[in-house]
Amino acid sequence: MDADVIVIGAGIVGAACAQALALAGRRVLVLDARIGGATGAGMGHLVVMDDNAAELELSRHSVAQWRELAPRMSEDCAYSACGTLWIAANDEEMAEAERKQQRLRAHGIDSRLLDARELASAEPALRKGLSGALEVPGDGILYAPNAARWLLAQAADSVRVEQAKVDAVEDDGALRLADGSRRTAPQIVLANGIQATTLCPELPIRPKKGHLLITDRYPGTVHHQLVELGYVSSAHHSDGDSVAFNVQPRPTGQLLVGSSRQFDTTDPTVEAPMLARMLQRTLDYLPGLANLNAVRSWTGMRAASLDGLPLLGKHPWREKLWLAVGHEGLGVTTAPGSAHLLAALMTGATPDFDAAPYAPRGLREIA
Repeated sequence: MDADVIVIGAGIVGAACAQALALAGRRVLVLDARIGGATGAGMGHLVVMDDNAAELELSRHSVAQWRELAPRMSEDCAYSACGTLWIAANDEEMAEAERKQQRLRAHGIDSRLLDARELASAEPALRKGLSGALEVPGDGILYAPNAARWLLAQAADSVRVEQAKVDAVEDDGALRLADGSRRTAPQIVLANGIQATTLCPELPIRPKKGHLLITDRYPGTVHHQLVELGYVSSAHHSDGDSVAFNVQPRPTGQLLVGSSRQFDTTDPTVEAPMLARMLQRTLDYLPGLANLNAVRSWTGMRAASLDGLPLLGKHPWREKLWLAVGHEGLGVTTAPGSAHLLAALMTGATPDFDAAPYAPRGLREIA
């Protein structure tokens, strides 16, 4: 198959881009080195985030697309419409929950405030003394590696996946592979997360390491994705290490526990002090976790842009190259919306929302 587009990266963002381009009539070749990335290491949450207007627009469109896809997805994608509870630990955070509800309501997103009694009824495993929560029922979770494979399979007639490591994007836009061969197409999409910086060192993205832990099976312990309202400030720290309470009930009955953030390291080692700090934060909200068995912990690398928004669009000076990078911790959430926007730009269509906030920016010339 002669490709109209080559997509570098078969993670959730690359897979979504390949599918969207195939639906737009393009023949797509996906190149993936099979070295693993954020798609296989992350939590797989589908959550509307409202730290800024552009983040809210992209995540809102994307979560809506995931809900439309969900009835057709294979069972092993492990989609669950569990919703999110944004936990308020005190009156100040409860006021923020009220402001958050107002922001979501202005964009047509359903949510409801829970007082302390209603929160205790909804999630009895949480500690006493919390002020309440904001419930966002439209949020969900899925198992991202299988969801990526499912997206690619939906366009199997127009998408071919090849295991290959790209060593360089050459000046004429051709790709040089590790085996010495070259691949070329009229358009190239770079969608391989933090590895994108090895091909384009001018990209303004940094690694942001995260730890996760999963327990044995304890069905019914937690019913919603639970996130502290302080998560937003933790998630967007530009420097330094941070942790926040974030627990998911997986369809297996296991609890997936996060989250931590460390900048500017690509060391995949699980660090006991950071893991302990993250778990202590979890115990502050979910004290019963101390009695559960953990079966595995691991780390992953998010690709963080300077302003927290992905870079979606044409590379400013590299011939043929388009960017779908810098999604940080929202790659799974925003993959469908990112793919829709990029495919529209690449094919001359009009996207459903303004592309300008995500246009590639901050790239630096490399001598």
